[in-house]
Amino acid sequence: MSKIRITKQFTFETAHALYNYDGKCRNIHGHSYKLDVTVIGEPISDSNNVKCGMVIDFGDLKQIVKKEVVDVWDHAIILNKETPHIKLAEQLKESGHDVVLVNYQPTSEKMIEDFAERISTQLPEGMQLFSLKLRETETAFAEWFASDN
Repeated sequence: MSKIRITKQFTFETAHALYNYDGKCRNIHGHSYKLDVTVIGEPISDSNNVKCGMVIDFGDLKQIVKKEVVDVWDHAIILNKETPHIKLAEQLKESGHDVVLVNYQPTSEKMIEDFAERISTQLPEGMQLFSLKLRETETAFAEWFASDN
């Protein structure tokens, strides 16, 4: 049986600030992120299975990625737990804003590592996360491949 790769793209808006950075990105600012999620597996061959012929139902993949990434990060402010913005983060949370504190610098590179871990643990048996591509802008992106790890 052939291994097939399936890709679904997601979009979300997120603000972040890079603690101790020497450029403009030290300030809170936002991006319209695009996340390509590619999984690999063999299509289901059981003709009695309603998902026969599919590696994974795109709807099932959507549910996983929405729960683990999009619903958490969309329209949230992502800050390093060690940031001097911590008081601002607390004030924003108290005012009802979504603030996600992470234990890393919220760069595309570190975010994509986090996403890979979150998504891969939720995939059905027999399926693997193949790659992720996170576009921060139209011309700048980070990629993660399982084969590199």
